[in-house]
Amino acid sequence: MKRGVLYGICALALFSAGCGGGSSTSPAQSFKLTSTAFSEGETIPQKYTCDGQDISPPLKWSGAPEGTKSFVLIVTDPDAPGGNFTHWVVYDIPADQTELKENLQKQAQVGSIKQGSNDFGNVGYGGPCPPKGDNPHRYVFTLHALSVNTLNLQGGATKGDVENAMKGKVIDRATLTGKYGR
Repeated sequence: MKRGVLYGICALALFSAGCGGGSSTSPAQSFKLTSTAFSEGETIPQKYTCDGQDISPPLKWSGAPEGTKSFVLIVTDPDAPGGNFTHWVVYDIPADQTELKENLQKQAQVGSIKQGSNDFGNVGYGGPCPPKGDNPHRYVFTLHALSVNTLNLQGGATKGDVENAMKGKVIDRATLTGKYGR
């Protein structure tokens, strides 16, 4: 009996070490999305909003997971009065790219990169523009690392089209959240 309990404890210890022991850093934690314009949870400068120049902020990423062949960026406002409001959809971003520079042209295709339609009804970036008097809204920038080179969509696709096309192809995600109020 004592030997059986001892074997059980040893097996449990080995199982635990193999499943959860070791490094506390996972690959998901190393994939990061940042901006020189604002930090996580901070206010998005007016320049990047409907009250300013309404241009896209500079974004950089690092630590893309192995096997990444392209990226998709989707920016949403989960605090919008009508629910999740789409501000920007960018797809077919090549895997060797690690940034989107400030003020990406508002065209369906810029080089090999494609942009979709936002919920303002335009192609490209539409900056934060919450109703005046609302508490500051959150703007979630989500960068998806994909296992395919292209989603085989034309420029101007909707967020729903892009999300359907990337089902089963997402390797990892990185997020950056900014706030803005008026």
